[in-house]
Amino acid sequence: MRRLRAVADQIQKIVTGLPGLKDVTGVWALADDRVACGDAAFAADLGIALAGTYGSGEQMWQYRSVFEHLLRLLATTVGPENVAQALRMVSSAEVATRKLDRYTASLLASSHEAKDLAMAFTGRASEELRACLVHELVLRDVVVEETPGIAGWATSPHWGHHPLGWLPLALAEMERSADLPSYSIRGSSHSMPYGPSESRELAVIADADVPSAEETTTRATAAAMGKAVANWAEESNGRIEARMFDLAEPLEAQSVPNALLKLGLECLRGVGNGTALSIAAHPPAQAWQVLFAAASTGGAYNSGSHGAYGRLAAWQSLAALAGSSDGATADEIEARVRGCAWHGFDADTKWFEQVAWDIGLAALAPGRRRLAVLAATDTD
Repeated sequence: MRRLRAVADQIQKIVTGLPGLKDVTGVWALADDRVACGDAAFAADLGIALAGTYGSGEQMWQYRSVFEHLLRLLATTVGPENVAQALRMVSSAEVATRKLDRYTASLLASSHEAKDLAMAFTGRASEELRACLVHELVLRDVVVEETPGIAGWATSPHWGHHPLGWLPLALAEMERSADLPSYSIRGSSHSMPYGPSESRELAVIADADVPSAEETTTRATAAAMGKAVANWAEESNGRIEARMFDLAEPLEAQSVPNALLKLGLECLRGVGNGTALSIAAHPPAQAWQVLFAAASTGGAYNSGSHGAYGRLAAWQSLAALAGSSDGATADEIEARVRGCAWHGFDADTKWFEQVAWDIGLAALAPGRRRLAVLAATDTD
């Protein structure tokens, strides 16, 4: 009892003194030591106590920094007790949010064996965290339908109404190219399969026959095509151009560059007058990889939707770009995507920011009479 009181007093002292700290690394080090000695509960108790005092309203930097460190410490340190305490901390009434659940699921899935995460499906965890955790594990090629402690929940129809409930419980072949973030106590890293080209060529065919085109973009189709990059515009400095065109005659795949230059795209305005276009054919897997990275890791000033919702957004964008019908199944969408001719492009125009976050995708539909275009750019 005396020891518990001493720990409670120590936590309260940290909570009270936090606003006056100019450097929080000492608090980090204390938590690191306690977890290393097997006292994961200390880190969770500290996080809950801090959230109860500073978690609402305008959050001071000291709180944000310490809470983030505590969560990463528990969620990325191997061991079931650390998982249990991470779940307890993020499930407390003082901090529980859907955004935090998504982030926590990504941290946990990246750092722990599936067997150690099964407790999330029987113990204290929100339905949102469970749904995200299922698909974070699927992205890591875990067979959730055969994993004890997870299979029952993942295959139950009770969460079919959840937005993530539509996603398949196994990776499609095109999804296996995904690069997933790597997390540690100190930070994270991820690949960026897009950005300005190092070399540019005007990739057009002389005298190529390009049929006339009629724009058929609606607000709904533009929003659907742009799902994967919407966070760039909503949470950072990004802009998006998403447009759909019906072609009077079938277009040859090798003539897509010529067609792009005749569609009046804002992102390509000025190409051909000393400004070059870079374009290359993409396999469907590369298109998915670009969209997934954009959705899951975000743009210049945000951290994206993480793996589960990033996966959903990538599927939604691909489906719209490929012209899939409403209500199509994942298998039907994948077949449609594989039937498209995909191209990636960018250009040294004023529209593209030319920093690190530049995307251009064009999808020529089966039948070759519909061309969908998605361009996005962001800057810090």
